[in-house]
Amino acid sequence: MAERLGVAIVGVGGAVATTAIAGIEMIKAGSNSLNGLPLADRDVAGMVAYRDLEFGGWDLTEESLGACALRHGVIGDKELADGAAALNTMRPWKAAGSTGYCANIDGSNKLESGHRAAIQQIQSDLRRFCAEKGLDRVVVVNLASTERVPHADDAALQSREAFERGLDEDDAAISPAMLYAYAAIDSGTPYANFTPSVAADIAPLAEFAEERNVPVAGKDGKTGQTFMKTVIAPALRDRALHVDGWFSTNILGNSDGLALDDPKSLASKLGTKGSVLNDILGYPVEDHIIMIHYYRPRGDDKEAWDNIDLTGFMGQKMQLKLNFLCKDSILAAPLAIEIARCLDLAQQRGEGGVQDQMGLFFKLPQTSGGRKPVHAVPEQQAILDHWLDGKTA
Repeated sequence: MAERLGVAIVGVGGAVATTAIAGIEMIKAGSNSLNGLPLADRDVAGMVAYRDLEFGGWDLTEESLGACALRHGVIGDKELADGAAALNTMRPWKAAGSTGYCANIDGSNKLESGHRAAIQQIQSDLRRFCAEKGLDRVVVVNLASTERVPHADDAALQSREAFERGLDEDDAAISPAMLYAYAAIDSGTPYANFTPSVAADIAPLAEFAEERNVPVAGKDGKTGQTFMKTVIAPALRDRALHVDGWFSTNILGNSDGLALDDPKSLASKLGTKGSVLNDILGYPVEDHIIMIHYYRPRGDDKEAWDNIDLTGFMGQKMQLKLNFLCKDSILAAPLAIEIARCLDLAQQRGEGGVQDQMGLFFKLPQTSGGRKPVHAVPEQQAILDHWLDGKTA
């Protein structure tokens, strides 16, 4: 009998989560193909099948996932009637939330208890989810809204011991994303951070994951503009075309865009988007400008526009312009699904701690041992393929 994997999602009522769940439910019903799923053509021993995934999770809204999906506008009544009807009966579990960390996102379905109690509830939810669905294993994927960057000098984030004290004292420096990461690691559950929020990448939690041999990966899913940037930049590098400047702008109107309308959350996002070019090219791009604008009429239909100024042979100037009209959640949902499957495979293989080979999926890949992240897509794809084939470095 096929083994079943539970995917517990932080932010399960969001556009990415509801799109992922709807797509898998439609695959089960035979009304959706495997198109758009990056690993669909790979036959990897031990990797759970798409139709053997089950979903649940936490959100600050009490609405059914069907109502959430309709509000986001990525899928509609057609999909809900064509295999994704399960969303209408699925409701989020109470979530940890903090307007101090995410100013524009709040809701009534909130855990009001302290840090330790919240962790206990999250772990209780995971056990109940596993029992009710008859699951063999569970992974946690953070798809929630972007939190602000914590202060670098927050005492609770400096060491394992300080973090534990911070939990005991309900220290405000410890964010909801960190609570979910701690709860997952403490219960032996793999954890992935698809958001720019700081979570398992802080030293105390990365160390905790290593100690417990629990797979973790992150952060910030590489879906649209940064994906294209990390495809194009390696080619420019290899053709010796010097990048004099790279101007990037985005408009989007979904809940992710609303969260990023808060300057502190936006700073967190820009931090993960802005680090890739210099590492790929091997020199600083002095005029690398990134802008993100919340524009409500667009909803999930994001537009990313790039202008690249280049210098070539004999000092001749050139330009490259890219306009990517994309659906944010349609790009992100398949990655979240594949991340869950890869994390589970790592756990089955006994590979705990930071999963460097999963860097392909992230804007700012979390790495182990202080290694610099690899950003270029061709190199990242080769690393992941090597691992999927069961080969070691």
